[in-house]
Amino acid sequence: MAIDRRDFVTRASALAAMGMVSAPVLAAAEAGGDPIADWIVVNALGGLGDPNSPPDGTRSAISQRVLADAHASGVTAINITLGYVAGPEEPFEDTVRDIATTDRMIRDNPRDLIKILSAADIRRAKAEKKVGLLYGFQNCAMLGKDATRVDVFADLGVRVFQLTYNPANLLGDGSMAPENRGLTPFGREVIARLNDRRVMVDLSHSGERTCLDAARASRAPISINHTGCRALTDLPRNKTDAELRLVAERGGFVGIYFMPFLNQSGHATAEDVVAHIDHAVNLCGEDHVGIGTDGTVTQIDDLKVYEAKLAKEIADRRAAGISATGERPDTYPFVVDLRGPDQFRKLARLLEAKGYSPRRVEKILGLNFLRYAETIWGG
Repeated sequence: MAIDRRDFVTRASALAAMGMVSAPVLAAAEAGGDPIADWIVVNALGGLGDPNSPPDGTRSAISQRVLADAHASGVTAINITLGYVAGPEEPFEDTVRDIATTDRMIRDNPRDLIKILSAADIRRAKAEKKVGLLYGFQNCAMLGKDATRVDVFADLGVRVFQLTYNPANLLGDGSMAPENRGLTPFGREVIARLNDRRVMVDLSHSGERTCLDAARASRAPISINHTGCRALTDLPRNKTDAELRLVAERGGFVGIYFMPFLNQSGHATAEDVVAHIDHAVNLCGEDHVGIGTDGTVTQIDDLKVYEAKLAKEIADRRAAGISATGERPDTYPFVVDLRGPDQFRKLARLLEAKGYSPRRVEKILGLNFLRYAETIWGG
């Protein structure tokens, strides 16, 4: 929704009274001191939903709270996961259906949302004060055995293709596949097709050999949109220095997540996020690192109530064989002190406190992803 600062303060005041926008966000708006107000902020993997409400199985509706939180957060664009990741659904049909319902959600909210098809659309989202939704996959199982389906999904607006989830698939091994076998011949065929269509090849969740193979096989730079650094926390979902370095050397992008895998205890903090970003910047260079939170902007209101849901979710993921080492019922899949509409502002301030210049922080919060998007999609 295109709103000026006065409108935002008025709207935020009303929402704050209902507990729907945090006091720091409102204070920053009233004072005009928002450190990210003029920045393009891109979440390279995130969500746009309300974790306090049970999912209805469709994206065709979105709450006013979620829209208000997204606007209040300052986020410009979010790579949202569409379609099949795991489960009993038929992957191709499930994915086409999800894309259609998400298209409808955007059509129903034209003042608030915009579908991102190009780097120019990210700039347009910022200019029009909208939230851009970038369509992405977290598994390529919907391709079946047919690489030409890349064309189908690219034509439907998918711009990020993550090759694997945690287990192995027909393209390669995920991070939890014990064999670590690397990219398959079909995986190489798919990457060539993705390069032809100028869409992103994402190696989040992949095994080490699959990631290294893909970085070398791709004619275009690849990304790891949401990960941590294994040199700091030795868990399979985090990437080795060899993976991070190769992706950066070839012009790619690395997004650091706000996930429990950033700390061996599973109880990651904002300090851990900063440490992993700092390690990645020192290893990859300041032009190749960003954020991919792997979480929503709207925060969970009652963590105690959520813990019962989390225990069931972890049990279901383990039963389905898609859980990752480090997931436990007592580990939240987010960083408790870096969530809600303030998360990007707080991270910006923490990085500046560590000595990062405002320009460097602006790169990490969005400009590096935008540069990468321009490289892959064109201007």
